[in-house]
Amino acid sequence: MAIDLEVFAKENDIKYFMISFTDLFGGQRAKLVPARAIGDMQKDGAGFAGFATWLDLTPAHPDMLAVPDPDAVIILPWQKDIAWVPGNCVMDGQDVAQAPRNVLRRLIAEAADEGMHVKTGIEAEFFLLTPAGDQISDSFDTAAKPCYDQQAFMRRIDVIREISDYMLELGWGAYQNDHEDANGQWEMNWDYDDALSTADKHSFFKFMAKSVAEKHGYRVTFMPKPIEGLTGNGCHAHISVWDAPGSDAKTNIFAAPISDKDQTSELGLSEKGRHFLGGIMKHASALAAITNPTVNSYKRINAPRTISGATWAPNTVTWTGNNRTHMVRVPGPGRFELRLPDGAVNPYLLQAIIIAAGLDGVRSKADPGRRWDIDMYAEGHKVTGAPVLPLNMLDALRAYDDDASLKSAMGDEFSAAYLKMKHLEWNDFCTHFTEWERANTLDI
Repeated sequence: MAIDLEVFAKENDIKYFMISFTDLFGGQRAKLVPARAIGDMQKDGAGFAGFATWLDLTPAHPDMLAVPDPDAVIILPWQKDIAWVPGNCVMDGQDVAQAPRNVLRRLIAEAADEGMHVKTGIEAEFFLLTPAGDQISDSFDTAAKPCYDQQAFMRRIDVIREISDYMLELGWGAYQNDHEDANGQWEMNWDYDDALSTADKHSFFKFMAKSVAEKHGYRVTFMPKPIEGLTGNGCHAHISVWDAPGSDAKTNIFAAPISDKDQTSELGLSEKGRHFLGGIMKHASALAAITNPTVNSYKRINAPRTISGATWAPNTVTWTGNNRTHMVRVPGPGRFELRLPDGAVNPYLLQAIIIAAGLDGVRSKADPGRRWDIDMYAEGHKVTGAPVLPLNMLDALRAYDDDASLKSAMGDEFSAAYLKMKHLEWNDFCTHFTEWERANTLDI
């Protein structure tokens, strides 16, 4: 039975609820609702003018209502009289088909109808910057190989520990935090979960990390490539499929005994897991329009070697075993890691596109192709027949638009809205002049 938010408020001394939804560009939108009004809001939703956000709506559209999902409510650990609750967008009594959380909910239901319950974990990378966002917050964080830097960690222990404490308090199963491969960069990890729960946690994590950083006088960015020459922010996703959702799950249907039958079963991946992976590989170039959604994303994917010596980002559609230089790695039996997404990815669309591509792979019995067990940084030139990932956002959008089956799986209304809004963003980018243009063409 769903949580009664009025009762929840009284039992937990909640004064306000923040009813939130995420738009097509990953923007988090919210209304602050006094607890006295939450009963009506739980029934009817909080009203928004959808045109005022990044959705393909006009001022003439009726109110869009964000109906809170009470079972996903989270008390703000840093302000315990406020609770955050994600909303499902409704208009005229119908789900708004282009709303990202609705896209994900529909695909989860489709997968469940076929006996598949997708569980995922994500690795959220971010930079701690100065408030202006133009440099890292720690001027002493200058090592050429700063990954796991113990002393740099201690200089920002106040921020990282506070966020980790909150994740522990929320019961997320936080299990490790580290200074990442770029100066000023961090990663925080929590347990994997059902796809919708992971998306809600991912969304809340971004909100929480930014809020805590601002309290300490810093700024968090998940921007894919915020600093030239340094490793960018990835958002790697670990994927498995189970026989039931949540704690009822007993069997990982991606897992299989290790054998020498083929290149996937050698790694402990079942036939269904092989086909799901095949769907990811089949749609990889189109996937990038969702997993790498900004102009800046392609400065991470197609980056030259960074100061540390590696980009940790793929640029070719390849998969492997436990090897971090490929787009997909299979680090152990029963799961695989998609290393394509970056920090700008929409938490709900990330999960949705994984399920859409994977379902298509299972239905079509897609073959993931050859496994490449090489160092792509040193030997990538040896790969033949594998597509390269898009060079820019426009190429990614075109690849998505050309992928009829993936567009259909994500929903025709969603796909049309997403492509329209993203092409407008690309066109806006193209109208702005840059310092590079001045430096290279002023004297022509």
